[in-house]
Amino acid sequence: MSDMSSRPPPSGIPAAPDDRPPGQAGARESLPDDFEAEEADEGGEESLLEPDPLLDVEAAPASVLRGAEVIRSCLRHAPVGPGVYRMISAQDEVLYVGKAKSVKKRIASYARPTGHNGRIARMISLTASMVFVSTATETEALLLETNYIKQMKPRFNVLMRDDKSFPYILLSKDHVSPQMTKHRGARNRKGDYFGPFASVWAVNRTLNALQRAFLLRSCTDSYYENRTRPCLLFQIKRCAGPCTGEISHEDYAALVDDARDFLSGKSRAVRETLAKDMTQAAEALEFERAARLRDRIAALSAIQGEQGINPRTVEEADVFSVVEQAGQFCIEVFFFRTYQNWGNRAYFPRADRSLGEAEVLDAFLAQFYADKPPARLVLLSHDVETRALLEEALCEKLGRKVEVAVPQRGERRELVEHALKNARETMGRKLAETSAQQKLLEALAQAFGIEKKLRRVEVYDNSHIMGTHAVGGMVVAGPQGFMKAHYRTFNIKSEELTPGDDFGMMREVLRRRFARLVKEEGAGAPEAPPAEDEGQQADAFPSRPDLILIDGGRGQFDVARQILDELGVEGVALASIAKGVDRNAGRETFFAPGREPFKLPPRDPALYFVQRLRDEAHRFAIGTHRARRKKDFTKSPLDEIAGIGPARKRALLHAFGTAKAISRAGLADLEKVPGINAATARLVYDHFQEKGN
Repeated sequence: MSDMSSRPPPSGIPAAPDDRPPGQAGARESLPDDFEAEEADEGGEESLLEPDPLLDVEAAPASVLRGAEVIRSCLRHAPVGPGVYRMISAQDEVLYVGKAKSVKKRIASYARPTGHNGRIARMISLTASMVFVSTATETEALLLETNYIKQMKPRFNVLMRDDKSFPYILLSKDHVSPQMTKHRGARNRKGDYFGPFASVWAVNRTLNALQRAFLLRSCTDSYYENRTRPCLLFQIKRCAGPCTGEISHEDYAALVDDARDFLSGKSRAVRETLAKDMTQAAEALEFERAARLRDRIAALSAIQGEQGINPRTVEEADVFSVVEQAGQFCIEVFFFRTYQNWGNRAYFPRADRSLGEAEVLDAFLAQFYADKPPARLVLLSHDVETRALLEEALCEKLGRKVEVAVPQRGERRELVEHALKNARETMGRKLAETSAQQKLLEALAQAFGIEKKLRRVEVYDNSHIMGTHAVGGMVVAGPQGFMKAHYRTFNIKSEELTPGDDFGMMREVLRRRFARLVKEEGAGAPEAPPAEDEGQQADAFPSRPDLILIDGGRGQFDVARQILDELGVEGVALASIAKGVDRNAGRETFFAPGREPFKLPPRDPALYFVQRLRDEAHRFAIGTHRARRKKDFTKSPLDEIAGIGPARKRALLHAFGTAKAISRAGLADLEKVPGINAATARLVYDHFQEKGN
């Protein structure tokens, strides 16, 4: 089979065609509208992933011969030049995505019946078909391969897994008084973007110092337009006050230019200019102006002060280091801009145990830069096979020279060694946390009399105020701790529920959750996969819980058991937690099938673990409820009128002041509002008249 697609454009990441086989779409795509996930915590680390048990299964010689024969039959369709190939299983799962300067030669190496390592042999044994895409250059093949891997998540590729966007600092260009603010996501707004920063904390710290150094506004355009006197930021010397004319547009533009130069790498020149201006002001006896300049220089010094490690000769660099322990890999990434440390983040990519550190780093780099701009200098702890190719691709993407190097001495090597030290410490800490978490899960299983190993625990709680804005929350815990990517919220929809009916809300949440699970997987507990079951997905974290914990007493427990019996869900343990006397932690009563209500010993580790699970579910449900309530509080009656957009809503509010005044206005008064024609005025008038009736 040959899929010779048109060549992707040479610049940027080419968009991969949406030709994934059935079952390869991400789970998030198939969720219902009200089945929402909580964003993962901000920070420098992601969770470890359980290794796929099938990757450790030794391939049978007969199956390797069969796979090699399939690959040999596909060989005649393989392109002679550069391109990308996909290895497909009998169940239409994409097993592996690879690139090659000559696809035909690379595929021929897989067609040999012997001489492969364990990972390649397993991959060959599962292959039932192949798909090829030709590209003009090897660089384009690298970019397309990266896009396919991120989209299809093949089992045998190294997966970055965490593609959450990084925060940036935006210096806008769409206003007479540019705004300096934090930005994350698509770059739709006109302006200069500086970053990336490893975390929001790093951005906020830098923004705070930049405000003191350059006095640029951080307020929104609408807030700026409606000011009649300077705000508090002007009073505490964090803003120059352009909104009320405290500074001329020309002088404010000079501040903007200084900030842009500083963030673009000309930090020393900016500091020297400020120091010169301060000296001149002091000599001219303008001591107040000199003091303000002194404070700005001090703020810049705070930005460039000690932040763990700051380079002296490296202005801009991304530093990557990789370590391996116990079959797990950790890649630590540091960002340096304008001679400053802008933070670091740790990744735990999914990779086969047989791969070396350099191979994992090689596969990781292209995925990392698929949607992120590189620094002018990329420093690596290990030399990688595609270093020259990666350098060419990054130069093409950025439009200027990018150097990818493996330093051996000097300050560059010191930066790499520092990253390696952090990677080792992070890896050790994560493995220790995982081991402790596994022991807690074992203690929990023993406390509730569960014989099988707990890999996924789901905890449910509801939140509402007198039945309003009711939501249900589901948190998930596993061997790596709380799995926040799997958290879900359920907006309570049923109109038949009595306000405040906790039993009814729990019934709706569990029915929706497990009706969907039964539809996708069936009611019974899944059996352990056979050794050569090609259809298993790579992500070993299960979608079916081993234990369900309900925050509630006997009533909630009976509701949950009723729903599971009604849907025929089997192989899932169930328990509920009733708050103790006077709601004191440590006096909880537990309900489980076939047992009398019981308590756990006060100092039992399982009791503390259950309390943590319950508190996390309560926090998540309360937070979601508050967010929904806040959204409704800020909703305007004008939002309910079709055809009334932001501009017309603003015009009406400027004319009448409040939505209540608009609802009382006559048709003639509405027609007099600038920007509101007769048809729109009639639409608004009729809406409020019908609502009043």
